[in-house]
Amino acid sequence: MLNFEQAERIKNLPPYLFARIEKLIAEKKEQGVDVISLGIGDPDLPTPGHIIEELKKEAENPANHQYPSSVGMLSYRQAVADFYQKRFGVELDAKSEVVALIGSKEGIAHISWCYLNPGDVVLVPDPGYPVYAGGAILAGAEPYAVKLKEENGFKPNYADIPSEVARKAKMMFINYPNNPTGATADVKFFEETVAFAKEYNILVCHDNAYSEIAFDGYRPPSFLEARGAKEVGIEFGSVSKPYNMTGWRIGWAAGHPEVVEALGRLKSNLDSGQFQAVQYAAIKGLTGPQDALKKNVAIYDERRKVVVEGLNALGWNVQAPKATFYVWAPVPKGYTSASFAEYVIEKTGVVITPGNGYGESGEGYFRISLTIPKERLEEAFRRMKESLGKLEF
Repeated sequence: MLNFEQAERIKNLPPYLFARIEKLIAEKKEQGVDVISLGIGDPDLPTPGHIIEELKKEAENPANHQYPSSVGMLSYRQAVADFYQKRFGVELDAKSEVVALIGSKEGIAHISWCYLNPGDVVLVPDPGYPVYAGGAILAGAEPYAVKLKEENGFKPNYADIPSEVARKAKMMFINYPNNPTGATADVKFFEETVAFAKEYNILVCHDNAYSEIAFDGYRPPSFLEARGAKEVGIEFGSVSKPYNMTGWRIGWAAGHPEVVEALGRLKSNLDSGQFQAVQYAAIKGLTGPQDALKKNVAIYDERRKVVVEGLNALGWNVQAPKATFYVWAPVPKGYTSASFAEYVIEKTGVVITPGNGYGESGEGYFRISLTIPKERLEEAFRRMKESLGKLEF
């Protein structure tokens, strides 16, 4: 058998975090363990019926079976623009300031290809969604970890970034509401980000996938609400999280028109766009009734309370997150993120995500996802209470 040497860009790419978790789950199931996975943030609730019906209808139309536009149907991009106007008070030109994506993850990975050359520096949050660094590595760039510290609300302190690093950086990622920490940011922080980006001529890429999953009356803002935001960056959005459509693969990027155009140009050379029937369904999600979304958030709220109360009953002192469907918590004394995750699954059959999978600054934490039924969450904490013994913090 021939031995083909992999490209350096693949050799430098770390294993994807959730792929490792899936392997661990499979191993335990093979052993006959009733695994309760609190790891991957994949909504378990059904896609709203009116969205499914729209997909069925448009899938019957032969016109939708041909190649779609790489940048997305104008009607879909207009629906995104209308959503921004209604939800955030942000004006967008659907033609020049919105591009459709095959899920926001695709655009997050590909934007690095548009602006980073080998050796360029990109600022990535640490802890953070692994794709920020992964896309940069594939482009040959060098990710620089911007530490998100608990004492700063898991937001970057731009003054801590060495000026020589900031001068070399061409692009940066931010993400609020935040995965994995659940942290939130206000418009004032986004305006500080704009000022930092203007000072050093850095392209800002804001991942806003969780803007609609929020609790206690909180309404997360858009980065594009900040003064001057469209001059320095773009925002990635998704229908996956609010409408339980992760498998449908549909999202967008919006903001700076030249950046939007570059991303669309790259896509035109790499993919053939998103199936139009899915775009029509996404339009229905963005513009149709939002009752299902409100119901989903109420369900996540119930689950959030189970997790926070369950952890605190075991000795933690965790504050309920204001947004996302994640709870981020410190590991007990004497454990690393990985050793505690291993201890929990061995003792209880419950899978938690070790924080170091999101970067070095995630060490000492773990993440729990709220995307399983309340009853299974309660069972998970029943097992933990029975099996983990006394924990010290």
